[in-house]
Formats: sequence, structure tokens, C-alpha cells
Amino acid sequence: MSHQSELAIEADGLVKTFGDNRAVDGVSLAIPRGTVYGVLGPNGAGKTTTIRMLATLLRPNGGFAKVGGFDVATEADKVRSVMTLAGQFASVDEDLTGTENLVLLARLYGFSRKGSKDRSAQLLEAFGLTAAADRQVKNYSGGMRRRIDIAASLVVVPEIVFLDEPTTGLDPRSRNQVWDIVRALVSDGATVLLTTQYLEEADQLARRIAVIDTGKVLAEGTPGELKASVGTGVLHIRLAQQEQRVTAEHLLTSRLGVVVEPSSDPFQVAARISDPLLANRGISELHEANIELVSFSMGQPTLDEVFLALTGKDTEHSTAQSEASS
Repeated sequence: MSHQSELAIEADGLVKTFGDNRAVDGVSLAIPRGTVYGVLGPNGAGKTTTIRMLATLLRPNGGFAKVGGFDVATEADKVRSVMTLAGQFASVDEDLTGTENLVLLARLYGFSRKGSKDRSAQLLEAFGLTAAADRQVKNYSGGMRRRIDIAASLVVVPEIVFLDEPTTGLDPRSRNQVWDIVRALVSDGATVLLTTQYLEEADQLARRIAVIDTGKVLAEGTPGELKASVGTGVLHIRLAQQEQRVTAEHLLTSRLGVVVEPSSDPFQVAARISDPLLANRGISELHEANIELVSFSMGQPTLDEVFLALTGKDTEHSTAQSEASS
């Protein structure tokens, strides 16, 4: 039985090489059932390759993994019986309508004619696509395409769902709709492994997160644990003029002796400060230096700051590098 373990997915030392490129370099994961687990990292970090090994689409060169209690190398058919994969690109037929795509897949899964039509209608309603049911998928918006693609993966509801960057390229409204779908899957008892390069997405959805870069897990834990690993408190400052950022960072470092985190936002300064009195002094120093502030606040580090601290780069910068080199 696939319920022999409390873990839905477990991996130990997974390795995948492509020639001289070590795309995945010793990844280990332990993912409990009934949760959303986030794998966070930029393009080229090894996220998709890890997913493809867990989904039995690639054979590991080293290490081992189990999905639903089954070994991905020796029990691939059993792994496929308990999981589904929605990749980064639509897997539906763009020349067919939404209904035709889902009916076709339901028939392939063994549904009767009536059962396939009923299941198609259920999914279209659940994913907010009933009004577009009779339109060809090639005429869908980007958000609608992602929703029909995920719906197609759920014709038969699996125990485990792999979602590989499901919201890449979507507008905020469509992204929120996909997030609602993910939450609904977990509330119905599924386990979701979500890869993403969006920090907010991981923070919103995942109970635990693995930060991955260059094929390695750099850190793992709850969002709160990861933020605490960077520091107990951060002073976030928004500047009116980006030209004053270097001066502000130097002032906080030299006068207060605090660590200033790098940021991809030219108007943002983030300094590690846990003492509110020291933070107040920092704000006063900036005012005396005629540095104009739009806003400031004390709080936990963001996941963006966690990623910067772990890798020395932000996901947007890493993504741009990856795209430029591809």
C-alpha cells in the first residue's frame, strides 16, 4: 500500500548529471502528507530536474527517492498511479475546446461517455471555465490556459500533485486564482510539491520550503524558520530618491555598526536591527543627514532577504542571468 509512510515524498542525495553539468547535486527532501511543500529558486537552480526525477521522467544518477511510498527507480508504474504532474507548459490540445480536452482525457482514464462529460463539467466549473467550455484553448488567456492545464491533471484526483512553476508569466489576478486551486487541493487531502521562483508564492502557500540553487538545497524549514535564520529583526526603509541609497547604507553601517542586506530594489534599504531603540536612532541619523524617507517599518526579514543572504543574489537577477545565457 502507498500509505506505509507518513511522508508523501522522500529523497536522499538525489543526483542528476547531463554531461559535465551536475544539474542536481545531492538533493534530500522529506515531505509530509497533506501539505504544500515549496521548492524555491531561480531558473536553472535544478527545480524542474528534481521534479522530473520524482515524477519518473528522468532516472537519477545517484541517491534514491520514494513517492507515495514507492521507489521512483524500481516502482515507476506505482509512483505514476499516485501522482500527477502539471509542468510549466500547457499539455492540452489547443485546437480542442476546454470540454473536448477534458472529455478526451476522462475517456482515456476509463470514464464512461456520460461520466467523462460529467467530470469535464465539474472541473470546468471548479476552475471558473464554464463560460469558456466551448471555446478552443488557443483562444484562452494565459491564466485560463494554466487553469485548464491543471484541471487536465486532475481528471483523476491523485494523492500527490507536482506543480512546476504553475504561475510563471501570469498576471496577479490569475496567480491568485491558481493559489486558490492549490489550497483547495490540500484541503481535500492531497500533497502538493510546488516549485517556484516567486518568493511571495512560496510564502503564501508552503508550510515548509527548500531553498535550492546550483542543484543543492541551501536551507530548509518553515517560512518563519528561514526568516529567523537571517535575523530576528529587520528595519525596512523606503527612500524617496534612489541616489541616496549608498549614502544611507554607509551611514547605517558606520554609525550603528549594523549589517545592511543587498536589495534588488534601488529605493529599498534593509538593515538587520533587532533593538527598536537602535532602529529609532538609525531613522534620526538619516533625517539629520537630509535623507528623505517615504516609509520605514520594523519586522521579520522577507523571503527575498533570506534568498539574498543564502545565495548573494536575488531571484530576478538569477532569472535574468539564466535567460541571457540560454
